Amino acid sequence: MSTIKVFNPAGEAAGEMSVADSLLVLDKGEQAVKDTVVAFRNSLRAGTASTLSKGEVNGSNKKPWRQKGTGRARAGLRQSPVWRGGGVAFGPKPRDFSQKVNRKVVRLAFTRALSEKINDGQVKVIERFDLAEPKTKLMTALLKKLGAERSTLIVLDQPDEKVILAARNLQKVEVATAAEIDVYSILLYRTLVATQAGFEALTARMLKKEVGA
Repeated sequence: MSTIKVFNPAGEAAGEMSVADSLLVLDKGEQAVKDTVVAFRNSLRAGTASTLSKGEVNGSNKKPWRQKGTGRARAGLRQSPVWRGGGVAFGPKPRDFSQKVNRKVVRLAFTRALSEKINDGQVKVIERFDLAEPKTKLMTALLKKLGAERSTLIVLDQPDEKVILAARNLQKVEVATAAEIDVYSILLYRTLVATQAGFEALTARMLKKEVGA
């Protein structure tokens, strides 16, 4: 049984909540996490790098000089890759780096990544965010009380404009809904701070693997 610290809107300790061990997956899924993260990062690659081969470089096919008798090395065309301004041998061409990952693998990776966060005590639950104003200093003070001022992912059940505005100028702090969270986001941030409703939505996504949804 893993326990998670619960805080009230003022950032003061309000107790603990338990997460059943049967919900956590810690004995498998490492490869699924790796495959999912690699696929995600590859999907961010533009794949637009392009170079010209010798057949695509402008210029005639005229031989620069005769084959023999000049004392110089043989040369067939000025577009040769060995010449400055010539084509590129085996250079990059536009390509699609995206990789397909099965939904079951992604689901297992999500459950494993979140399970490790919970097991390592890097998940904190706040009953709700109740900021008087959408001010950065208020969010900074609240995160400091929660012990989550460094590299934090804030998880909400529904978008909250006050929270988004208060956190947008903070470095290494991101706000997202439980439905938007992916494996890469969970691993990228050191601490996960979720509202009570947001955490319930996250655990519901973990339960999907058991009910086959």
